[in-house]
Amino acid sequence: MGLLDDKVVLVNGGSQGLGAAVARAAVREGALVAVTGRRPEPGEALVAELAELAEAGGKALFVRADLADAEQAKSSVARVVDTYGRIDCLVNSAGLTSRGTLLDTTPELFDAHVAINLRGPFFAMQAAVADMVGRGAPGTIVNVITSAAHGGQPFLAPYVAAKAGLVGLTRNAAHAHRWDRIRINGLNIGWTATEGEDATQKTFHAADDDWREQAAARLPLGKLGQPDEIADFVVFLLSDRSGVVTGSVIDWDQNVLGGLD
Repeated sequence: MGLLDDKVVLVNGGSQGLGAAVARAAVREGALVAVTGRRPEPGEALVAELAELAEAGGKALFVRADLADAEQAKSSVARVVDTYGRIDCLVNSAGLTSRGTLLDTTPELFDAHVAINLRGPFFAMQAAVADMVGRGAPGTIVNVITSAAHGGQPFLAPYVAAKAGLVGLTRNAAHAHRWDRIRINGLNIGWTATEGEDATQKTFHAADDDWREQAAARLPLGKLGQPDEIADFVVFLLSDRSGVVTGSVIDWDQNVLGGLD
């Protein structure tokens, strides 16, 4: 039996990168999976792949949605409920990582970070929890956050502000709905080898094609965070095997908070 047998899982921001890795892991563990994304081509390609990974009769769903729009964040959950009859698990994996310091961040950039990194997860959670509570059914949510929520680099000011808000929201919602048997946890991931990170490094830091190798050589364990490894941990948190844990924001990184050389 899989960890998520017959569970309906929505992965927001799931058409590529870490979200896609989570979707693959969830399907392998027996889930019915839906993913959201802004671009239909990678989304449809992924759900075709997921359908092949699933057991006979399995299916997957792509929902085109811009999670910066609160109504689209809510309607993505509604589409899943309409298709599968319910939602059991939600993963908020979408994220904006464009750069800005305290001094050069514009109101428009700040608002964009809040919209994608905080407001979208808020209203997706609102819709998912409403379905769970309405059915009197348990559920699980995992918010993919960032180790930068502890402070981060100076050029991540709006990103840190929004993601730190998601840390607080994760704990608040977990406390509010613990008696509904809805467990909500967060994962503060470190530097991760994804398509999005590749674009970020090349766009904002003029990185060469071998930036991953250069970065890995400077890290304690000799590699960046791997999406498939993080995905397995997310699936564990979604599953009953993670027991009663709720309201936890777990640091998933090789740098130790508070450790100094």
